[in-house]
Amino acid sequence: MSNPDYSPSDLEAYFDESLPVEEMNRVEKALRESDALRDQLAAISARRDAGVHSLGAIWRRHRLTCLSREQLGSYLLGTADDHLLRYVDFHLDTVGCRYCRANLIDLEKRHQEETNTTGERRRKYFQSSAGFLRR
Repeated sequence: MSNPDYSPSDLEAYFDESLPVEEMNRVEKALRESDALRDQLAAISARRDAGVHSLGAIWRRHRLTCLSREQLGSYLLGTADDHLLRYVDFHLDTVGCRYCRANLIDLEKRHQEETNTTGERRRKYFQSSAGFLRR
């Protein structure tokens, strides 16, 4: 079985874990089957360790297009402006950024936990003060 050819930028993206999950799996399978591909990845690793970086590599490594948690929070709450809403949709759905998706999922879970906690706290306050309100 022949392995697909992967460009250096594909392998850089693999290194940075910025490929979609399915593609990460394909690259890992290809790496297990190809000595030449492992050599390519080792060369990229050595180049990184030596401090040789392209502008694209720096851009990807530092996630310059990723969103802050504040921006993702605004998106989640629906308070972001239209430009940001469109960019977040593009970044998550088209680019498929796993890091921003994970941040958004974490924010959604925290928001849900806070909503549940707030409701429970209000119920307890009301129950504990109900007798005082009647007097």
